[in-house]
Amino acid sequence: MSSSPRGRRPWSLRRRLIAQVAGLLALVCLVVGVVTELALRDFLMGQLDARIAETSERGSRPPPPGRPGGDRVPEGLRAYGQSTGSLFVNVFPDGRVLAAVLRSSYDAKITDPFPHDEISPVQVGTLLRSGLDDKPRSVDLGPSLGEYRVVAKTTSGGGVAITGLPTKDVTDTLWNLGFIFGGVAIGGILVAGALGAVTVRRTMKPLDRLAATATRVAELPLDRGEVALSERVSEVDTDPRTEVGKVGFALNRMLGHISHALSARQASESRVRRFVADASHELRTPLAAIRGYAELTRRSGSEVPPDIAFAMGRVESESTRMTGLVEDLLLLARLDSGRPVVHEPVDLSRLVADAVADAHVAGPEHKWLLEVPPEPITVTGDADQLHQVVINLLGNARTHTPAGTEVTTSLSIMDSVVTLSIVDTGPGIPPRILPDVFERFARGDDSRSRAAGSTGLGLAIVAAVVAAHGGQVGVTSRPGRTEFQVRFRAA
Repeated sequence: MSSSPRGRRPWSLRRRLIAQVAGLLALVCLVVGVVTELALRDFLMGQLDARIAETSERGSRPPPPGRPGGDRVPEGLRAYGQSTGSLFVNVFPDGRVLAAVLRSSYDAKITDPFPHDEISPVQVGTLLRSGLDDKPRSVDLGPSLGEYRVVAKTTSGGGVAITGLPTKDVTDTLWNLGFIFGGVAIGGILVAGALGAVTVRRTMKPLDRLAATATRVAELPLDRGEVALSERVSEVDTDPRTEVGKVGFALNRMLGHISHALSARQASESRVRRFVADASHELRTPLAAIRGYAELTRRSGSEVPPDIAFAMGRVESESTRMTGLVEDLLLLARLDSGRPVVHEPVDLSRLVADAVADAHVAGPEHKWLLEVPPEPITVTGDADQLHQVVINLLGNARTHTPAGTEVTTSLSIMDSVVTLSIVDTGPGIPPRILPDVFERFARGDDSRSRAAGSTGLGLAIVAAVVAAHGGQVGVTSRPGRTEFQVRFRAA
């Protein structure tokens, strides 16, 4: 049972390798990006803190001599030479608070007013509650001003002077760097993924060749007949100094062992088939003689004691059954040897009708039904062997079902496929026997009633003949209905 969830397609090794390489590259880019952003932020914040210290020192000095304009500046604020966005807050000992933010650089010209914006009491309260000291600290002053880096110093008069610079430039720089680095990283991952896919595909070609060799071997009919297992992994993929070469070398060794085993099996089977064929052929003559002498004794005009007559009758009956067994074994031996089947047109409709008529004579206690289309159905094959298929299936139904059983034989054709179906209403085949019903000497005598013995080779002959004709045979069974289906290609 597969361990993957139902309906989820498992990833191939090539796909997993590409995904893992791309994932590792993405992780490295993420770590480098985060470290770079943190290092740059510390560097920029250090520069900003240095500017804050300089701004705080400059804001505590009056304008230079000869540069009037101090009267333009609000009382207590020294903004000469400061940059745009600088924040100044003076808290006097008597509780008065002066606060402003420069809109533009201030050069203290006498004709210029002081370019500043007022700071709301809420923002001033945020600054005063932040516990500021002479060390720079970040304070968020809301959406109108944003985040500021601020310091606080005690003035000579006992008040507090708070100076700050916005962190917007630092934040914008970090965001711009993040976007640039992210775009470059994504592009690099995509390019690396594409190149990795090409590289992995080329690297995995030896494995594809190994899989192709294994697939060709798997498609060979190793279970029957003579098999020439000539498939091998090429020498370029069998170098034991590489991982793929180790697999290819081991696969070649395994194929060699399998080839030797198949050759030994084929030789053994050939000897067995030859023995069965020779023994069957040699047994036909003495069996015919035994049956002939038994018939001669029965037909002679001389009086024969009843016990001798009974014994000779049994000899004749058993010799007849033995002859049938020998003929079946000989036919199976010929089919196993792979002898070519005679290919000639066979009127299957007439053949089936004749077989049903013979079955009716042999088993008048059964109900025999025939369903065939009005047009003749023709297949290509050996008429005698196909006739034996139908006879064996009908004989199986007659032998293993009680008197009064209805046996229906139907013949149909659809899409150039001919289907022969034989259905009986008998007790059915036991489930434990059903998988092996076409094996040789398989019997269901312990649960299916029968009127006469059988050799156990009838259905095995059916399977062998149908396979030799390129057809298929199957069976379904339950109490009250057993159906054998045979399919051939139409001529």
